[in-house]
Amino acid sequence: MIIRDSYLKRLVDAKDTEFIKVITGVRRSGKSTLLLMFKNFLEENKIPSSNIIYMNFESNQYDDIDNYKKLYDYIKTKIGKGKMYILLDEIQNVEKWEKTVNSLHIDFDTDIYITGSNAYLLSSELATLLSGRYIEIKMYPLSFKEFLKFNQYDDTNLDDKFNEYLKYGGLPAICHIKDKKDLVLSYLNDIYNTIVKKDIIERNNIKDIALLENIIKFVASNIGSSISANRISEYLNSNKIVDKSNHQTIDNYLKMLENAFIVYKADRSDIRSKNILKTLGKYYLSDIGIRNVILGFRNIDEGHILENIVYLELLRRGYKVNIGKTLDFEVDFVAENIDTVKYYQVSQTIMDEKVKEREIRSLESIPDNYEKIILTMDKTLNNDYNGIKIKNIIDFLLEEE
Repeated sequence: MIIRDSYLKRLVDAKDTEFIKVITGVRRSGKSTLLLMFKNFLEENKIPSSNIIYMNFESNQYDDIDNYKKLYDYIKTKIGKGKMYILLDEIQNVEKWEKTVNSLHIDFDTDIYITGSNAYLLSSELATLLSGRYIEIKMYPLSFKEFLKFNQYDDTNLDDKFNEYLKYGGLPAICHIKDKKDLVLSYLNDIYNTIVKKDIIERNNIKDIALLENIIKFVASNIGSSISANRISEYLNSNKIVDKSNHQTIDNYLKMLENAFIVYKADRSDIRSKNILKTLGKYYLSDIGIRNVILGFRNIDEGHILENIVYLELLRRGYKVNIGKTLDFEVDFVAENIDTVKYYQVSQTIMDEKVKEREIRSLESIPDNYEKIILTMDKTLNNDYNGIKIKNIIDFLLEEE
């Protein structure tokens, strides 16, 4: 196992705190491996194996533990002396699991870690039971820097390696099969179908599967573009792609896609008033490889894919990311954390003076002095323009966070 240091550090830093650690993310992004890495860390730091309870609920070993009572009774028999480290992988497969986690937290000296591939893991019921007592660690597919590490690539011919990243995405297991294109395609298809079937259709008892699949294709085709349920409904109805659709159903399906972590929504905010605007957010795929398998590898829109990659990178770095609006201008990303705000424009190239002027004008319209950055694939423009930094996207992805 290759260590994903930043995620493991977050678990280590949170070890032995009163909080339940909740690891979330799209399927096959590395949550199970992270939990095993942490188990290894515990063992290497002299925690007796008898004080570690590890359960993976995608294993047939635990098929009969399908509700919270059975889970509680099973774990209770394993509780020994001293602090117990309880690691529960893909726990959403256990009905009302949150009741067990809450009871274990109250009844015994425990340090609890759980993973799940659906945002229902943090549903209102869990939030009520564990209010103020859990922390979420959001896990994403590999960053470009991690992609290089996993493939044992050096820093030569980075353009070729970046193009490979744009094509196959960042799901960790692909690094082991990337030279076998048929296997990569099959693997990505299997993951996509599993997410759609298990985390969306079965979870929500969806009947209109054709409508769901067309919504997914529309979102994948329009990453980085303003999207609303009304716009999708009008497109599907006017093109007679489905027999009938309405914006409320589509809005519900979009939320289901978010809950399965297959897409993320970036809200639009007014930079001057700081208010979130209710209309026309943007959606980004959680992994570019999944996007490419939905639409086909020949339909690669590099401009919007670059925007998608930058968006995910900002999330990985711990920023809350919105789309910015100021006056009549739009700013691709407003990235905010507890310490600072940064503004980003993403453009495949700004060698055209009109494009360059447009991107600069949007950033110049912002009435504050926080850092403003244009990210581009151009290689000769790593400089400043009236205080606005211009960076190459690959350089940005490889810089220290």
